[in-house]
Amino acid sequence: MGAAALAEPIPLRATAAQTRIRRLLSLLATHAVLMAGAVFMLLPFVWMLMTSLKSPGEIFSADFTLWPRRFSAVENYDRALTTAPLLRFALNGFIICFGILVVQLLVAIPAAYALAKLKFPGRNPLFVLVLLGLCIPVQVPALPLYIALASLGLLNTYFAIMFPFFLSVFAIFLFRQFFKSFPDDIINAARLDGMSEFEIVWRIVVPSAWPAIAAFSVFSAVAHWNDLYWPLIVVSDTRLAPPPLGMMFFADAETGSNYGALTAAATVLTAPLVIAFLVARRRFIEGITMTGVK
Repeated sequence: MGAAALAEPIPLRATAAQTRIRRLLSLLATHAVLMAGAVFMLLPFVWMLMTSLKSPGEIFSADFTLWPRRFSAVENYDRALTTAPLLRFALNGFIICFGILVVQLLVAIPAAYALAKLKFPGRNPLFVLVLLGLCIPVQVPALPLYIALASLGLLNTYFAIMFPFFLSVFAIFLFRQFFKSFPDDIINAARLDGMSEFEIVWRIVVPSAWPAIAAFSVFSAVAHWNDLYWPLIVVSDTRLAPPPLGMMFFADAETGSNYGALTAAATVLTAPLVIAFLVARRRFIEGITMTGVK
């Protein structure tokens, strides 16, 4: 009887060890999948960077090598920076993305606060319309917007590039989800202190919403920095071209088949986005996770 009692803990220890092994294997499998996904996502950037360091003859060589045998970075980047106004394209991208983002925040934050915290007739149907607005791509209103801008003489302007994106239904949806989790007691206390709704929004609610604002800022900047469709319609002046349209002008007029210089130009125009994301990555991840908390 005593020997049997002493033998009972052994299977329990074995089961605990097996559980730890299973957890370790599950953790390793999860990290292996994440690492594979990271490699898959980073491979185009690595390929672009390595190609920008190669000579034209080596790029089309039959032998596959990721690392260049002979570095031609100076020639490629010098040609990319001297034969086309890449820095001007980047400046246009900053102006366009910043202008769009500022107006989007000024419009979306009060609208999202009203949908989340104010009670008024038709609030739920209005939110349904916001959700339906997510289904409408920019190509649908492109023609009437182009005709309106052309009739007003606003083509080939920064305003023409930015105007269709001033209202972001995605921003309204994202901020509304974030504001839903903001405590009502704080808002009611501010109302008792005599603060108006606009003061509550900009002085109390917005300072707590920086993670959501940072997350949306990354989405907005990436989307409009890389947008080609709308600028291709309303811009024909090279001096106003954003990065994607500038790359088209650069590829057609300057480089031809020189993919070393072309990828060097792409690297120069992609670097600001990568740096911006690395700087804001913590706020971005925090904003994405917090908007799902009820």
